[in-house]
Amino acid sequence: MLNKYKRVVLKISGESLLDKEDCSIFDAKKIDEIAKTIKLLHDSNIEIGVVIGAGNIFRGKLSDKLQIDHSDADYMGMLGTIINCLAVASRLEKLGVSTRVLSSFPMEKVCETYNYQNARRYLKEHIVLFYAGGTGNPFCTTDSCAALRALETHSDAILVGKSGVDGVFSCDPKENKNAKFLDELSFEDILKLDLKVVDQSSIAILKGSKVEIRIFNANDSHNFLRVINGENIGTLIKE
Repeated sequence: MLNKYKRVVLKISGESLLDKEDCSIFDAKKIDEIAKTIKLLHDSNIEIGVVIGAGNIFRGKLSDKLQIDHSDADYMGMLGTIINCLAVASRLEKLGVSTRVLSSFPMEKVCETYNYQNARRYLKEHIVLFYAGGTGNPFCTTDSCAALRALETHSDAILVGKSGVDGVFSCDPKENKNAKFLDELSFEDILKLDLKVVDQSSIAILKGSKVEIRIFNANDSHNFLRVINGENIGTLIKE
């Protein structure tokens, strides 16, 4: 079967790395599961970029509670994404997959500085990339980072695996039993309906492009491969 997508950006939440039992920022089993999922796609000849949030370490919205400047809080979150990317990339290397962590701001002793030309070359060489540090700017989410990197690297799609969530609903199904599952939406629908599934600034970035977003349940790691193979699972968002 031919793959529906050749080059993708995987969007992973920082919370998916969290060990909820002892409240530590990492769960070794979860990191291993994520790394094995990425390897599964890599072995299927998919070119992969990865964006990981920092919710397991620090969230920018804590700035008010901590009484620190919002910009400082956002930079703290960006640094958290670098820690997460290094963790998953290191595990992936031990599985025999070549990786590069590319940061939006210089950290020469830790990782390379992001450059879209180098990124495209690495992807062609079948190296898994981790886009760390967000966009490098405060007031921008990792959703925006995923959108920008997808465009810059000529990726076909952004794959958003959600924990225990099958896709996009008209409202929160946990609060409203009558919530309607939405299997396909346009970028304009997301903006008009003010759906909170992805940051609206990332949708604005993608408007007019051919990049697709697929949101699906990540509890079954094989769903990633099913999406790649063109199975209609989850919610498709496109122009």
